[in-house]
Amino acid sequence: MHDHPLRREASEFDGLLTRRLDTIVPALMEREGFEAWVIAAREYNEDPVMETMLPNTWLRTARRRTILVFTDWGKRRASVSKYPVGDFEPQWNPSVEPDQWVALASHLAHVDGPIGINVSSTFALADGLTAGERFSMVRALSEAKRGQLKGAKDLAIGWLETRLSEEVADLRAATSEAHGFLRRALSSEVIAPGVTTTEDVTWWLRQTVADAGLGQWFQPGVLVQRDGDGGPNTPTSGYEEVTIERGDLVHIDFGIVTRLGYHTDQQQHAYVLKPGETDAPESLVDGLRQGNRLQDILMSNMKPGPTGNEVLARSLEQARGEGIRPIIYTHPLGLHGHVAGATIGMWDHQEGVPGPGDHSLHLNTAWSIELAVE
Repeated sequence: MHDHPLRREASEFDGLLTRRLDTIVPALMEREGFEAWVIAAREYNEDPVMETMLPNTWLRTARRRTILVFTDWGKRRASVSKYPVGDFEPQWNPSVEPDQWVALASHLAHVDGPIGINVSSTFALADGLTAGERFSMVRALSEAKRGQLKGAKDLAIGWLETRLSEEVADLRAATSEAHGFLRRALSSEVIAPGVTTTEDVTWWLRQTVADAGLGQWFQPGVLVQRDGDGGPNTPTSGYEEVTIERGDLVHIDFGIVTRLGYHTDQQQHAYVLKPGETDAPESLVDGLRQGNRLQDILMSNMKPGPTGNEVLARSLEQARGEGIRPIIYTHPLGLHGHVAGATIGMWDHQEGVPGPGDHSLHLNTAWSIELAVE
């Protein structure tokens, strides 16, 4: 018997997936009031939610057309598909009924309540049902069944944002591993003042993460803030390659993707000491102190129930009351890097974020706490 780490990893992945499907989906469908939930996609145009429900060996691919169906308030799950899908119950025999959509309509015949479909103008991750698939689905359903179709935005986002307790431990480990890369990148192992450029640090991170067998979901951003230079670039202006000098404040925006698909997102700073210095200037130390205080204020307001915009407004008001000039941008992360859950501000939208900011905070969600002070 050969030892195959990838095989063990696949088994671990599928076991976790089954536990998530068994526990999270029924609870969400009851919370959101959906008796059924249909997720349909074709190969090479996969619904982002479907990708996270497929067995490891499917490699996030729908294979022709895959239709996953949850009924009985999530207690029963089936697949109206050409090929078996993990432990979803097969519900289509093409030799008996050649039309896949007619088979779906037959499977939904007993459903009396709302049927969720993944359409949303707010969240891209909850908008995975394409126009063509929706047209074909609706055409196959009776007029009465069409009236039962409802957008399942909060159901789709709830699935993506909710973590089981065992996933929290894995995310914590992933975050620690990412911090390890950052500590090395922001050290003399990588940075030689007057020699190393910001792009050198970026590509050191890319290569080192790849060598560790991990992925990345965005290009690391490395920039410097230098006394008298007018401040850093904004995210939309790009990152200019510069040589890192003594007296620079180096900033890195960085995230990894683990083998089980978890995403991290962290920002870190380091000050490069000038000759004779033993610590960063007091102005930077004070800035860090205020930034840490802003982080505490934000996290103290992050409770289940309020929307992201409400948390943002409370946190900004409280910080300003303490004499802090805050900028808050915070988002959930987990199976994707950005916005499966409530957005709490954006760096260019401190007045609130319509749509994603109106989503309520829920328990068992992981967050990237991103913010700054001036």
